[in-house]
Amino acid sequence: MSEYRAPLRDMNFILSEIAGLGAIAELPGCEDASADLVSAILDEAGKFAAGVLAPLNRDGDVQGCRLADDGTVHTPDGWAEAYAQFRDAGWIGLSLPTEFGGQELPKAVSTPVWEMWFSTNMAFAMLPQLNVGQAEALLIAATDEQKQRWLHKVVGGEWGSTMNLTEPQAGSDLAATRCRAEAQADGSYKLFGQKIFISYGEHELTPNIVHLVLARMPDAPPGVRGLSLFLVPKYLPGEVGEPGARNDVRCISIEHKMGIHGSPTCTLSFGDAGGAVGWLVGAANRGLETMFVMMNDARFGVGVQGLGLGERAYQYALGYARERVQGRDAVTGESGRPIIHHPDVKRMLLSMRARVMAMRALLYTAAGWFDVARRHPDAAVAGKHRRYVDLMMPVAKGWCTEIGNDVCDDAIQVFGGMGFVEETGIAQFYRDARIITIYEGTTGIQANDLVGRKILRENGETLQEMIADMRGTADEVRADDSLGQIADTLSDAIDALESATEWLLANGEERLAEVLAGAVPYLYLLGTVSGGWQLARLALAARRELGAGHGDVAYLTSLIDLVRFYMATIGPQAMAYAETVREAGAALNHFDEASF
Repeated sequence: MSEYRAPLRDMNFILSEIAGLGAIAELPGCEDASADLVSAILDEAGKFAAGVLAPLNRDGDVQGCRLADDGTVHTPDGWAEAYAQFRDAGWIGLSLPTEFGGQELPKAVSTPVWEMWFSTNMAFAMLPQLNVGQAEALLIAATDEQKQRWLHKVVGGEWGSTMNLTEPQAGSDLAATRCRAEAQADGSYKLFGQKIFISYGEHELTPNIVHLVLARMPDAPPGVRGLSLFLVPKYLPGEVGEPGARNDVRCISIEHKMGIHGSPTCTLSFGDAGGAVGWLVGAANRGLETMFVMMNDARFGVGVQGLGLGERAYQYALGYARERVQGRDAVTGESGRPIIHHPDVKRMLLSMRARVMAMRALLYTAAGWFDVARRHPDAAVAGKHRRYVDLMMPVAKGWCTEIGNDVCDDAIQVFGGMGFVEETGIAQFYRDARIITIYEGTTGIQANDLVGRKILRENGETLQEMIADMRGTADEVRADDSLGQIADTLSDAIDALESATEWLLANGEERLAEVLAGAVPYLYLLGTVSGGWQLARLALAARRELGAGHGDVAYLTSLIDLVRFYMATIGPQAMAYAETVREAGAALNHFDEASF
């Protein structure tokens, strides 16, 4: 197996040069995020990822999880010890409030750290990721008493967390939710029903698990407007806050999945013995709004999973290509050289690295937008960055997960036949990655959200604002004669995005079916252009460093060359996506159900 090496140089350069770490460190509450501190945090995270999590990844995949006869779930060997180290090191609370035991560092800092966790052991990292999302939801909607009772345990990782949305008949359509909640005289509720696909719904890693559950009260209106959110612990809190009596919630099965075997995916049954005790979080019938806080954080995190898995698959493929000797050099005829010298293998590796860097640049920049939106004292500045976050959330989730899948697929191709053999280890990353385009909203759902809610609903105003920023970058790049090809391709890609957007806006009402038929290609289009935009900014930063005589010349030059490669081989795909957006719907409408 290839050893994991955290891409610290890339991470630090992107954070400092295009994600705006310096400016973020000047925001209220972010003053501790100095470049030196952040570099030290990333270094320690890289050591933990490589030294503790990566060695467990293969064993977790092979062993999987086991459901005992008594309903308890046992995770793979080493999971408990690794989680104890992870919890005690304070990694869960990295971006969460100090009031509840966190470190309250910017999201721009925590994002590369989570990339390392997902690169080295995604199945393991899904558990603490749930704690972060649940903490964010409770911070917004819980009462002060609820925060004091639950958040210290969640932020510190002493107790595990879940979110419970899906039911057998209610997948993406949460309006079909049947789980019910009945009010009790003491202000609590009793819940009855079943939830499926609950990550870490049962395990032995923490003494208690805090479930956030969507359910419907008897007098609730129909549809999603009648859903409320409830906090339902595995064990009811005792007198001093420690786990007390067992609540009426049980794991009745775990899924046998294609990947992420080390993460137990549970079916939970609530109320088989009189009702699971829970407490309302937030306002009645407004639960989905609060749950979306957790879902949005999870969706961004799943985008980071795509980045992390793509990086790890690239490292595996690169290591193999450097060692595997096969065939003759297609140009020189020389034999006995590693396959990295074959032009097509080199193309695949560079394509993998370029797309990984595009994802990283986009996600780190978006994390910086989160920080500015949350903390900037100027409401106008904060508002612009909040709009950018909202607009790009479907892209962060949808495009980055699709690219992560593609990169893992290409890694298997680099391995050739050995990639199809489990013992080489590369197949696990593809199997693990396959779920990320599905859970937390499929790519189709993300694309419909992007087109319907983020573009058509506001008549494309935020996107036009962003396009203006993109064109500003293209103009800056064009001012440097050595970057002309980058500027030209970026400008062409922006033109394609703008023309496709104009078509959406012109046809969104009268030809909505055709517009939605092109929604996924449109998401790919926006992702491709946005990734190119951030890489162009990266090339500009590298040129500035070279001009000032700073940094490693070979590294900075290779960054610029990588951006050129992206623009030459991936950037032109934007024009094809734009054409597909305009034409696919009309062609699709020729087919009805009987045509299949």
